[in-house]
Amino acid sequence: MANEKDIVVDDGRAKWSDLWLKEDYWAIWVGFFIILIAGLIMINGRSGIEADLAKYNGIIQAEKAKPIKTIELIQAQAAKKGVAGNKLPAAKTLISYLATPGKWTDNPLDSFVKKANEAAKPAAEEAAAKAKAALETAKAAQGAAAAASFGNAELNKAAESAIAEWQKANDAAAKAKAKVGSDKNIIPGLILLGLALGVILSVGMAAMGQPVGKFFIGFLGVYALCVFATFLGKYGPTSKYGLNAEIMSIVVGLLIANTIGTPKWIKPAVQVEYYIKTGLVLLGAEVLFNKILAIGTPGIFVAWVVTPIVLISTYIFGQKVVKMPSKTLNITISADMSVCGTSAAIAVAAACRAKKEELTCSVGLSMVFTAIMMVAMPAFIKAVGMPEILGGAWIGGTIDATGSVAAAGAFIGPKALQVAATIKMIQNVLIGVSAFCVAIYFATKVEKHEDGHQVGAMEIWNRFPKFVLGFLAVSILLSWISGSLGSDLGNALVSNGTNKVTVPLRGWFFALAFVCIGLACNFRELASYFKGGKPIILYVCGQSLNLCLTLLMAWIMFYKVFPEITATI
Repeated sequence: MANEKDIVVDDGRAKWSDLWLKEDYWAIWVGFFIILIAGLIMINGRSGIEADLAKYNGIIQAEKAKPIKTIELIQAQAAKKGVAGNKLPAAKTLISYLATPGKWTDNPLDSFVKKANEAAKPAAEEAAAKAKAALETAKAAQGAAAAASFGNAELNKAAESAIAEWQKANDAAAKAKAKVGSDKNIIPGLILLGLALGVILSVGMAAMGQPVGKFFIGFLGVYALCVFATFLGKYGPTSKYGLNAEIMSIVVGLLIANTIGTPKWIKPAVQVEYYIKTGLVLLGAEVLFNKILAIGTPGIFVAWVVTPIVLISTYIFGQKVVKMPSKTLNITISADMSVCGTSAAIAVAAACRAKKEELTCSVGLSMVFTAIMMVAMPAFIKAVGMPEILGGAWIGGTIDATGSVAAAGAFIGPKALQVAATIKMIQNVLIGVSAFCVAIYFATKVEKHEDGHQVGAMEIWNRFPKFVLGFLAVSILLSWISGSLGSDLGNALVSNGTNKVTVPLRGWFFALAFVCIGLACNFRELASYFKGGKPIILYVCGQSLNLCLTLLMAWIMFYKVFPEITATI
């Protein structure tokens, strides 16, 4: 006879069997499994990395005591940056199988198979020879200065000048070598990755009582469409205008679903939430508290003060002014636009029990406006001469998708990229908070007002998206590990270690979800939600408020209240 706690009964209570029967939990287990594999690789290589860091830190400390910036100091600093978990043999092999189709312009095959540029080799060899000669000259000049115990100002100046010339030649050689590139063929990796993901996800489907064979076959179809959509999104002439892989994934799915129709054999694998929830658990690995503290208080104010104000204001505006007929669509769009795009939309939609079409509507709006903003905002920031850090903070607090934030920030400069990515990371913490608050509000206020029933704590727990707990657990765990290891080792094993595995896989899971969103969407069903243009009006007005408040808060925090922090970035 089955144990009472394992009997599945539809009484609204949490059950032990939920841990292996519910999608939310399987998203957590799959995410944990991937992080565990990456973590074991890092643990296995920790001793070597620790020894290398100690060696280079010793050199750096000794060389910094000298009056000039020596060759040995520069080389040790460069070598230290290269000490990372993703350089471990096992990690390099695993990461090579996670590659996505690359950028291409004229030849579509360049996206999958690419040969080294033989024509660029002579220039690279010439640049390498110049760098080698410059190094010998710099060593001679530094040796002369060292022979005088660095007490001769003229010799020191000559050494510094020669070392600077060597650095320029070395940078030129590195750029010339990059133009040569290397042979690349990601097709075998793509095949193995598809099969591996299919097997891993099939375990969860089997535990949830779904037909594994049908799911696996359908998954291969979804995965193939995902690869094709990514390939389209990497086409150079269109990708620079924001028509990236994410948008193409939804477009490909929509075109199939609304023309020939989603094939029956693919439908068992159209599991939008399974994929996106797993991706969100992996996203937690990127939200590290030590990185949040690097930007400090001004970044927290930009992300944690403006975001809830915009979310609440947009929801009220939607109800009172726009007169949105669906409260669930209203709150999903508000969270999508104010918090962090698709990730927040999925979590909040689950918390308020929004319809599938409402989530699709919200995600679609987010994708379109993200594509526009990631091109328009950097152009505007550069045109008006906005400070780089201010521009980065503005981008990080307003553009929805994490990848788009990084792309837009990089277009402005390295400091903008750092600030934008960190503020977006800080904002991502609000995914769980938003979902929890929305679950409480809709359970105790909205639905109680509509049907009059009393709501207890268990009802709030039942509607709270459990995968958010996985997101938070991963974030806290890896933040603690990174912090306990110290700055150098934590950065090598987590930021440049486990994250180099979780980030590309998170991207794959998101891409799978976007394709499935398109495959599951019918234009006729979706059209009713855009009636009167209310969702678009809501998004545009909410994002306008977001843009204004974020820019104002960023300016106040980074340049008026905490200018000393800004000066150190």
